[in-house]
Amino acid sequence: MAHCAPNSTGSSWPPDAVVGIAADDAPARVIELPPPPVLQEAEVRIEPQAEPLYVGGWRGWLSARAVAGFLTSFLFHFALVLSLALWLPPKESGSGALWLVVWPHDAEPLLTSDAALEPSHSDARERAAGDAVLVDQGFDGPAVRGPAEAPLAAAHPPSPQLGTFDRADYFLQTDADVSGALAGRGRDARAERVRIGGGTPDSEAAVERGLRWIMAQQRDDGGFSFRRLRGTSRNPGTESSTTAATAMAMLPYLGAGYTHTEGPYQDVVRRGMYYLLRSARQTPHGADLQNGTMYAQGLAAIALCEAYAMTGDPGLRAVAEQSVRFILYAQDLKGGGWRYQPGEPGDTTVVGWQLMALKSAQMAGLSVPSPTLIGVRRFLDSVQSEYGAKYGYMDPRPGETTTAVGLLCRMYTGWNRDHRALQWGVAYLDALGPSEDNMYFNYYATQVLHHFGGEPWERWNPAMRDYLVATQSDRGHEAGSWHFSGGYGDVGGRLYNTAMAVMTLEVYYRYMPLYREQAVTDRF
Repeated sequence: MAHCAPNSTGSSWPPDAVVGIAADDAPARVIELPPPPVLQEAEVRIEPQAEPLYVGGWRGWLSARAVAGFLTSFLFHFALVLSLALWLPPKESGSGALWLVVWPHDAEPLLTSDAALEPSHSDARERAAGDAVLVDQGFDGPAVRGPAEAPLAAAHPPSPQLGTFDRADYFLQTDADVSGALAGRGRDARAERVRIGGGTPDSEAAVERGLRWIMAQQRDDGGFSFRRLRGTSRNPGTESSTTAATAMAMLPYLGAGYTHTEGPYQDVVRRGMYYLLRSARQTPHGADLQNGTMYAQGLAAIALCEAYAMTGDPGLRAVAEQSVRFILYAQDLKGGGWRYQPGEPGDTTVVGWQLMALKSAQMAGLSVPSPTLIGVRRFLDSVQSEYGAKYGYMDPRPGETTTAVGLLCRMYTGWNRDHRALQWGVAYLDALGPSEDNMYFNYYATQVLHHFGGEPWERWNPAMRDYLVATQSDRGHEAGSWHFSGGYGDVGGRLYNTAMAVMTLEVYYRYMPLYREQAVTDRF
């Protein structure tokens, strides 16, 4: 599946053309649309019949012949106008950042501003490749900077549902102030959170090794792939979404406090964020970053919102807002959840990523409407068992991973620490302990236990932390990475496992504990 993008000058492609990024390692091409056929007006003849078949003699015969000629001419010219209306020649790409493919489509690339996005240089050149034209645009990373001048002014204005952070709206949904949830990511704050939260020098060293391995997987276009690993690294995944892979690769850098404006990985994050911006597809419902699955939409929205929250870069705001707008549109209005495609009845795992994207939007000062979050509660009610202590996938039959996801969602939609079902659920996760082979479970359960705190966290943390430090690879090109087969481990492969492991080790500072002293009183 291709990713759509604006051209590098910031102007839109023709309305009937979409610019995309060639999938993974497929040969990059620009497919030139063929010119419309040269249509020549055909001579229309109606041979006279030996005996006229028309009533009215020769006058009726001439009248019928005129009508037939008129209809033939009308149909011919209608077809000609329709052909010309449907045909648009591909626009010159100019300077840019990606291998591009052009083909007819009803969606347009999301418009952005040159003031916000500017490739570092361009060296466009063409080479023949069969009957297509191959364009190498010399991408080596853009600058993502501000201020931007109305990045989406020519596309869709910000949704009236998104804008200034409405604290009253937020407090209707949770008892914890997420507006300061990213406060632990600064350099000094990070060290302090590690000290008081239960991290160690070894766990922090493992984080940095993991980030270096992820950096080595970045592709020339700034994106990442689950299916293609660099060097001799084994265990590639099977998931094809490069939007999901790129967003997941960005999250550990942001979790450690590294952005495109600060820290030792500025170039990595800048190019990765630029890839996400170029991958956004403009739709009437917002910025579509699915790349085939709502998992990717949620992950990309989290990355964009967190990057905007941490930097205030105006060049990120519009697409961050519009990516969340698409999530609002994609919700199943009846059941309240999300699944692989917009409007489908929800499942707990997809809901977890979408809800975190909505909370990330709030962390960035963007308002999320109450009905959306109330719908999430309705979905959670439909898949809970034991009064909400456990959760299933699409029904109440409980699973370990879905229980961890469901409990974290409950924390973010209003359950306070004294909620009896939350306490039962935490006790259940505590009794299970960390998984040896399922990072999906570990990632969510670690957040639940960290937010809850107390003795369950004190038991969980050293076991989880030390297991990840001990299992990090030190082998050749795999040094700094992890791979586990459980959960979605083989689908996402080594890149997925490494990103999830790093974020799990960042738990001390990635998000501030929900039930800290600064949390506001529960309103329910």
